Amino acid sequence: MLTRARDVLIAIPGLVAFVITYPLFALAIKVDSRGPVIYTQTRVGLRGKRFTMYKYRSMSHEGHAKYETPKLEPIHFKTFVFTTPTSRLTRVGKFLRSSSLDELPNLWNVLKGDMSLVGPRPEIPELVEQYPDEYHRRHDVKPGITGLAQINGRADLTYDDTMRYDIEYVNAHSFVGDLKILWRTVTVVLSRQGAR
Repeated sequence: MLTRARDVLIAIPGLVAFVITYPLFALAIKVDSRGPVIYTQTRVGLRGKRFTMYKYRSMSHEGHAKYETPKLEPIHFKTFVFTTPTSRLTRVGKFLRSSSLDELPNLWNVLKGDMSLVGPRPEIPELVEQYPDEYHRRHDVKPGITGLAQINGRADLTYDDTMRYDIEYVNAHSFVGDLKILWRTVTVVLSRQGAR
């Protein structure tokens, strides 16, 4: 209950900022490339429930079309590192990604209750289907906008490293711990550590 109250109290002013800045970002995204301003994608959340996640579009229309076609070959999680070819990112998208502003619409997911401010980042169903059993522990809590992995390497981590941080969070998360993660997230985002 306390965590939900915190999420709502922070998400509401964040969404006000989103509404105020939306015309500027929308214009920049539309002028830069064709396609929608807000990108939606199905992700897996609490207890494996699927939901629609919202982000500012950072890739070209063609880039997203390729991204929406999941690779069918098995992924080697111990060495797999997420990378988005820069050729798929728009000029505005590169800025949005590096500053993490592309995730500002995630606050709507927080207000709806699909996500929390802190927790494991939600993943696409196609990748979750390849999870070994121990990875599904991350679905015991709500997914978050930021988490332990995001303040300890972000995109520089292998997928297995990310899962270890996520499971560590599930096993020992607390209200005070979440506040520390939120504070460190501000520092990481401003320094653009591990941003891609």
